[in-house]
Amino acid sequence: MVHFLKKYKAFGLGFIIVLTAIVLMHYYKFLLIPDDAPIEIFFVFTFWWLLISLPIYKFSYIKKKRKIIYKLIILIILFIGTLIIDSRMKMPDNPITFILLMGFWVGFAYLLMPLFVKRYWKLIVLFYAPLFIYFLYLRLFSGDLEAYLKIKDEIPFAIFFVPIPIFFALWVFEQWKWLENLKAEKAQAELSLLRTQINPHFFFNTLNNLYALTIKNSEQAPEVILKLSDMMRYTIYEGEKETVKLDDEITYLKNYIELHKIRYKKSVDITFNHNINSDLSVAPLLYIILLENAFKHGIETLTTDAYIHINLSENADFICFDIENNFDPNEIQETNGIGLTNLKRRLSLLYKEKHIFTINKTNTTYKTTLKILKYA
Repeated sequence: MVHFLKKYKAFGLGFIIVLTAIVLMHYYKFLLIPDDAPIEIFFVFTFWWLLISLPIYKFSYIKKKRKIIYKLIILIILFIGTLIIDSRMKMPDNPITFILLMGFWVGFAYLLMPLFVKRYWKLIVLFYAPLFIYFLYLRLFSGDLEAYLKIKDEIPFAIFFVPIPIFFALWVFEQWKWLENLKAEKAQAELSLLRTQINPHFFFNTLNNLYALTIKNSEQAPEVILKLSDMMRYTIYEGEKETVKLDDEITYLKNYIELHKIRYKKSVDITFNHNINSDLSVAPLLYIILLENAFKHGIETLTTDAYIHINLSENADFICFDIENNFDPNEIQETNGIGLTNLKRRLSLLYKEKHIFTINKTNTTYKTTLKILKYA
């Protein structure tokens, strides 16, 4: 909301300028404001408010474009010429003056909002063409001047200003939609960046494990390479998708667990219970970060009685994933890495208020629980 107000502060400034000008002109009797025409006053004020605000709003853009400045000068000359013609002819509601003024306002609107006018020109014509034709008919074919002025009193010309608030509301909606799209594109770009950070983080840890086996000429190295190849395929191809089937994510986690089991000589208690509809979908590569942390900060720090207990289940509303591990409290960790930070950021971008993430830590145990709303 604050960003929106800052972006459109020009309209607040324009409002103050027009209001101040009208009050001063009325005070010094340069302008007479009728007491019996509130609707007409509202539309005339709105018109001049937008007329003053839009050049202020577009000032930085106009300043950079010389062609726009030249066009603006031409429009000003047209406007001054129209006033001279109107004063010389001394004819109330002169059709020639009216046509020239219409050309001025259309040109001015196109100068300020070319894309908007191009997009909605049919709607603009639909509003104003009938009004313009109706004016010419009344002015030229309704009889003498007195008859025309009588009709004009019955149908005030403020009707020409009625569409302006409609177009203004439409323009504000366009700007709001543009801001929302910009925010969405920014979030998507940030999400893509987080994914590129996750993949190297994971493979760095996994390649370290493989290195330990190869220097020992372990017969298990080929099996590790094969599993790593499958996991790389999943990370590269499936990891770029918005969602994946839980069944694929479960297989991926199992491969990761098996890959680590191969290199452990110590007794490790790892359980993975998954009682869930595997056709459900989630964003890829969320759970692997929690599993990585359980290995890195749990099993890696213990020599005996290490465990990791994983549960993936569902209830009426959520897909529930929790993982608990024990760790050595005397083992000092210099850093927690980027994994958990990235996970929290990804969740905020992907699921916003549709997830619950909690961490429960004791002196020797660490448990994380992630709940994601079904069909989010």
